[in-house]
Amino acid sequence: MERKIKAVQYGVGKMSVYTMRYMLEKGIEIVGAIDANPAVVGKDIGEVMGQANMGVVVTAVENAKEMLENVKPDICVVTTRSLIAEVDDAFTLCASLGINAISTCEEAFYPINSNPTVTKKIDSLAKANNCTITGSGYQDIYWGQLVTSIAGSTQKITKIKGSSSYNVEEYGIALAEAHGAGLTLEEFDKQVASVDRVSDEQRQATIEAGEYLPSYMWNVNGWLCSKLGLTVKRQTQKCVPQTHSEDIFSSTLNMTVKAGDATGMSAVVTTETEEGITIETECIGKVYAPDEFDKNIWTVEGEPTTTITVERPATVELTCATIVNRIPDVINAEPGYVTTEKIGELNHKIKPLNEYVK
Repeated sequence: MERKIKAVQYGVGKMSVYTMRYMLEKGIEIVGAIDANPAVVGKDIGEVMGQANMGVVVTAVENAKEMLENVKPDICVVTTRSLIAEVDDAFTLCASLGINAISTCEEAFYPINSNPTVTKKIDSLAKANNCTITGSGYQDIYWGQLVTSIAGSTQKITKIKGSSSYNVEEYGIALAEAHGAGLTLEEFDKQVASVDRVSDEQRQATIEAGEYLPSYMWNVNGWLCSKLGLTVKRQTQKCVPQTHSEDIFSSTLNMTVKAGDATGMSAVVTTETEEGITIETECIGKVYAPDEFDKNIWTVEGEPTTTITVERPATVELTCATIVNRIPDVINAEPGYVTTEKIGELNHKIKPLNEYVK
């Protein structure tokens, strides 16, 4: 592409500070921004990033369609919520206007196995209007491509086991609430854990109705199976509250999480496949105590068995850099809702990103 890629930032919160800066540094022109929060609507994106004004102000969600039609971006970067139903409006708007979109929404990484109704709707709309919609972020590499690369050097695989922890304080209130942070154990059991105490048939009915609440690893396991060519036979999920022995203040929730209450949760997803390979993954998201830190551990069991550990990953920055490096891949991809295992391997982009657009 001869000219710069034109992008709109949808969601102007903590993550956008990184995605917008990274886009600018990679030669992308930001032509608009959208948010529902009256406190940021009307602000210049430069102010949001702590820089000089750039002449691009944040548009209210209700005026998003008109703005998008006027600026005609090549892609929209959506950094708002964690469930596909929560970014449905943003994705549907982009798909209806023929605008490519990529989101940090965790369920958007592989939503066909948790909300096929919304996914298929967006897919049809995107195909009809010749654009691509997808989800990416930290999981694209550290729960996805990294794991399948290890698998590629393994002669025989019997099991894949992964565990990843992250501080919900760094991602905003939507993610913290989705992990049950701040709830009493009774509230956690009722609002979070009880969702998975159902039969396989009941769970599937909930999924088909678009009412299932997947943990992040639910979608990651689906992505891994798709990438590795595995056939899912059965998949289950169990959410367990995390607690701490002392009170912890959460700036994101603007509250003190009392000792013994839920600081977040551990979600374990087990996938059995027709090929005999089991995938067992755990994500631990919580308000960290002072001595806790992010960690990402994966083991591919078989011949040989290999374990890789990533300690203290800069999860927020890695998420945002992944999103930005994926932008040319999304623009080049076929129309529809296309998950990233079908788009290809993610590589570092050293040149301005428009030079990677076909």
